[in-house]
Amino acid sequence: MAPSTCPIKTNFERGAVKGWAGFLWMVKIILPVSFVTFLLDYTGWLGRMDGLLEPLMGALHLPAMAALPLLAGLLTGIYGAIAAMSVLPFTVDQMTLMAVFLLIAHSLIQEGLVQSQSGCPAWLATAVRLSAAVLTVFALGWVVGPDTAHKAAGGALASARVTFWPAMQVWAKAMAWLSLKILLIITALMIFMEILKQYRLIDKVVRIIEPFLGLLGLDRQVGMLWMTAAVFGITYGGAVIVAETRERHLSPEHLKTLHVSIGINHAMVEDPSLFLPLGIHPFWLWIPRLVTAVAFTQAYRVWLWTKNRRRSIAGISLSVDGR
Repeated sequence: MAPSTCPIKTNFERGAVKGWAGFLWMVKIILPVSFVTFLLDYTGWLGRMDGLLEPLMGALHLPAMAALPLLAGLLTGIYGAIAAMSVLPFTVDQMTLMAVFLLIAHSLIQEGLVQSQSGCPAWLATAVRLSAAVLTVFALGWVVGPDTAHKAAGGALASARVTFWPAMQVWAKAMAWLSLKILLIITALMIFMEILKQYRLIDKVVRIIEPFLGLLGLDRQVGMLWMTAAVFGITYGGAVIVAETRERHLSPEHLKTLHVSIGINHAMVEDPSLFLPLGIHPFWLWIPRLVTAVAFTQAYRVWLWTKNRRRSIAGISLSVDGR
């Protein structure tokens, strides 16, 4: 009889393999985006964009150069945004505001397509996430400090006042250290998820949170889908979300309400953790977008209730007139 394999050892091995594979996938995004950002900053092209982008970024309490990481995040995802952020001379306050924005609105094309396949039009999902990101960061900026956009960080990595190779060496060291921290964090998360699946703890957690879904503005029927998005995210959990949506035949209203919530607040373990190596306080990485998700979801429910009530009243009026 073959000796039994230790479950804990197996979970560590599987988690380590998945962590390494995920890290390699991230590096393919992080390194090119970071290097291009380094070159744009070194050559002065970012400085030339200040006049065009300053009004837009200023409304979010951010400097003009923050547009590049935000755009990278909106199109390519959080990894590309972090690669750009790690190269440019941002303060911690500025990175905090950008992190909150990016946690809400990132990978809009890819994740919008996933949401469109599971009950929510891509345009609605995208509009909700962009609106939530802008409003949250605008409000949060007054808490962090309205003069955040004018603050400057010391020790910029790329500057025209230094020669290319020394600046390149500083960039390489910064990226090596950032990559190591991301590898350790992602591997730890993958091992943790393997342990959760091994002992079926995810199902138990879903049963525990079901009574509290009402506080989030959600119906209990979507508890598993919310948990999937909350843990794995929209991209990684997309296949599960789409399959469960088709099997359960949930109402369109329940699905759209779910997508309003998970569009703003998902991947609650992995995504915020990616910003920790940048020195951002954990409170800002988890709490603001959770509050925003609750506010937007409840507001959407009120809007649905109002619309249905108007339809009911209109239907009653028509039936009375028909008599």
